[in-house]
Amino acid sequence: MSSGAPKGENCLVDMDSKAGDLFTAEDAHPTGTGGVLSKLWLPKGFSASMAKEWIDRRRLSIRPWASFVDQRKFSKPRNFGELCQRVVKNVETYNSNYTFIFLGLILYCIISSPMLLIALAVFAGAFYIIHLKSLESKLVLLGRELTVPHQLSLAGAVSLPVFWLAGAGAAVFWVLGATLFVIGSHAALRELEGSDMEELLMESV
Repeated sequence: MSSGAPKGENCLVDMDSKAGDLFTAEDAHPTGTGGVLSKLWLPKGFSASMAKEWIDRRRLSIRPWASFVDQRKFSKPRNFGELCQRVVKNVETYNSNYTFIFLGLILYCIISSPMLLIALAVFAGAFYIIHLKSLESKLVLLGRELTVPHQLSLAGAVSLPVFWLAGAGAAVFWVLGATLFVIGSHAALRELEGSDMEELLMESV
C-alpha cells in the first residue's frame, strides 16, 4: 500500500526545494535588521565593504601630513609653465590628501550649520519612511513603480523646502570655493619633489 509522503531521494529533493523556497522568501522580504539596513542605505551594486576598501586605499596612499604642510617646501613659482607643472604633479601626488581635505570641509560645513543638520535629518527620515513602505508593498506613482533612485528623488522633493531654508545652495558653493582655494593654493605653491623633477626633465628630453 503506497502513501502520499515522499520517500528516499524524492524526500531529500523535496526538502531541499522547500529550503530553497524559504531562503528565497527571506531574501525577497527581509525581516532581519541587517537585511533591511543593507537594502535601505546602500545602492544596488554597492556595499559597506566597498566603501571601507575605498577609504583604506585612500588612507594608504596619503602622503605624510608633516611633509604636506612643511613651510620650507613652499615657494612662488618662477613662471606660468612652472605653475602648471606644479599643479598637475601635486594633484597627482597628493590626491588622497586633497580628498580628505574636501571631506573635512564638507563635515565642517554640516556641523557648523544646525539648519543644514536638520535638513539632512529630514531627508534621511523621509527616505527611511518611503523605503520601509516600499519593502512592505510596491509603491506606484503615475503608473510606475518607485525604484531606489525615485525614492531618493521623492525624499529630496519633500525635504527641499528645509534645504532652501538652511541655505544649502550657499553651503555647496562655499565648500566648492574653499576646496578650490585650499587645494589650488597648495598645488601651486608646493615645490615638486626631487623624483618628480627628474621625471619632468626626462619627459622634456
